[in-house]
Amino acid sequence: MLKTRLLSLTVMGLLSLLLTACSPEVGSDKWCQNMESKPKGDWTANEATDYAKHCLFKTDES
Repeated sequence: MLKTRLLSLTVMGLLSLLLTACSPEVGSDKWCQNMESKPKGDWTANEATDYAKHCLFKTDES
């Protein structure tokens, strides 16, 4: 029982890491497009800040 639960948690953790690794980099054109298609009510405060910083007010940071 404990082995099964531990295995399930491990598989779920690895799956979430794989899915997270596939998301576009914050501030990239693809990320901006994804955010535009996402309902604004579902945005986190960090996402809204990053969207404004990288998509609306594009800055040239070196």
